[in-house]
Amino acid sequence: MPPLQPQSSDEGLSDLEAKQRLAKEGPNELPSSRPLGLLRLVGSVVLEPMFLLLVACGVIYMALGDPREALMLLGFVFVVMGITLVQQRRTERSLQALRDLSSPRALVIRDGQARRIAGPEVVRGDVILLAEGDRVPADIQLLEASNLAIDESLLSGESAPANKFSTHSPGVSNEASTAFCGTLVTRGTARGCVIATGAHSALGRIGQSLAAIASERTPIQAETNRIVKRVAAVGLVLASGLAIVYGWTRGDWLHGLLAGITLAMGILPEELPVVLAIFMGLGAWRLARENVLTRNTPAVELLGATTVLCVDKTGTLTTNHMILRCLYAAEISVDLKPSAGKPLQEELHEVLEFAVLASHRRAFDPMESAIGQAGQRLLAHTEHLHSDWLLIEDYPLSSELLAMSRVWQSPDQQERMIATKGAPEAIISLCHLDPEEHQRITAQVSAMAEKGLRVLGVARAIFSAGTLPATQHNFKFSFLGRGGLEDPVGGDVPQAIAECRA
Repeated sequence: MPPLQPQSSDEGLSDLEAKQRLAKEGPNELPSSRPLGLLRLVGSVVLEPMFLLLVACGVIYMALGDPREALMLLGFVFVVMGITLVQQRRTERSLQALRDLSSPRALVIRDGQARRIAGPEVVRGDVILLAEGDRVPADIQLLEASNLAIDESLLSGESAPANKFSTHSPGVSNEASTAFCGTLVTRGTARGCVIATGAHSALGRIGQSLAAIASERTPIQAETNRIVKRVAAVGLVLASGLAIVYGWTRGDWLHGLLAGITLAMGILPEELPVVLAIFMGLGAWRLARENVLTRNTPAVELLGATTVLCVDKTGTLTTNHMILRCLYAAEISVDLKPSAGKPLQEELHEVLEFAVLASHRRAFDPMESAIGQAGQRLLAHTEHLHSDWLLIEDYPLSSELLAMSRVWQSPDQQERMIATKGAPEAIISLCHLDPEEHQRITAQVSAMAEKGLRVLGVARAIFSAGTLPATQHNFKFSFLGRGGLEDPVGGDVPQAIAECRA
C-alpha cells in the first residue's frame, strides 16, 4: 500500500471519498485466522495417520466379519471428532466476541464536521481527534499534539506511557510522532491523519506474523506417527511374505491371504491411536471444565510437557497499574507499602500535596492516577487537598523539558501557587540547585532507580504578578522532594509460579 501524505485540512475527508477508500482498501479490522469450518476440522482429523490406521483396522475387521470390533474402533474417530468440534466452536465464539470488543469507535472529521464512527469504518486519510481515554483506532501521524502521552504496553510491554509530539516538532523521530493502533491515550489531546489501517497497521503486522506461524506436531504425535508407520510397514511386509509363502507352498492362496491379514491385525498397533485419542479427549474436557479454551486439542500435551514458562512483565507478572511506593523529603523517607493504614508524616505532606496539585484531577495517566489515589488515601481530612482551588494555567511536558506545572488560585489568596512534577533532572534544573545539592539528590535518585522505581521530582513556586510567564523557567521553584512509583507484582504471581514449578 503506497504511503499517504498527511493532510492538514480541517475539512477532513468527504463521505464519498471515505466510502470509496473503504470499498477499495477494506474495513479497518485486524487480521484473524480463517475460522475452522466443519469440513476443515473433519478433514484435519481424518487425515491423521493414526486415525487412518483406526479406519483401516475397522475396515479389515468388518471384512473379516467382526462388526463389533470394527464399530468400536470407528467409534473412537467420531468421539474425538465430536470433542474437538465442540471445543473449537466454543473457542471461535469467544475469539469473535473479543474481536468485537477490541474494535474502538473513533472521532473523525468528515466534511468539516466532527462525528463518532465505528472503528472498522476508519480509512486512510481520515483526520482523527484524540483525547484522554481514547483507544487509537489506526496508525496515526500526529499533526498536532498537546501534552500527549500514550500507553503502548499492548505493543511494547512497557507500562510507562510514551510521550508523543507533533510531526512538525524539531528533532522528533517518526515513532515519537505516530500514535499506533490499539494503544490508549492517557494524557493530552491530539489531531492526526490516518496513515495505516487494519492489517497494514503496526498491530495488524504483528497479527499477520503470528498467523504465518505454522502449527507443528506435538512430540507425542510425531513419535506415535513414527512408530505406527514403522510397525505398519514391518507388519505389511511380514503379512505379505506369509501370504505369498503360504500360497506358494500349499497352493491355497485364499487361506494364505487370510493368514496374512490375521498376522497383520496382530502386529498393527491399533491401540496406540485409541489410547492417544482418549488421552487428548479427556484432556480437552478437563480444560473446558476449568474455562480454558483450546483451539487445537493436541495443545493438551504441550501444556503438560512445559518445562520453561516465558511471560512478559506488564499485565502478566505485574498488575499493569502504577502505585506510589515511597516519598522522600530532605532526609526523611517513608515506604508506603508496609505503612498502609498509618498516617503520613507531617514533613511529607507538602511533597504529596504538590504532587497531587501537579496532576490532572481526572487522570488517565497511570502515574498521575497513582499519585491522586495516594493523595486521597493519605491526605484525607487534612488541609492539603484543595478541591476548591481554581486551575489558572497548565504548562505541559515538552521534549525540551520533561516537567509539567499547573498554576492554581486559592479562594482566599491573591498569590498563585505553582505545582510542578517531572523527571528529577528537569526539576533540579528548574530549582537552580547548587552543585552539592544537585549531586546529593542525583545519588538518591539513582539508588531509587536501582530498586526498579520510577522517580518523579516535586517542586513548588509562588507567583504574585498578574501576567504569567511564557515558560516554567521563569518561576522561582523550591525543591520539595521526590516520589517513587512502581508497577507492583500481582498478588497471586508467587503462588502461580510455585505451582508451575511444582
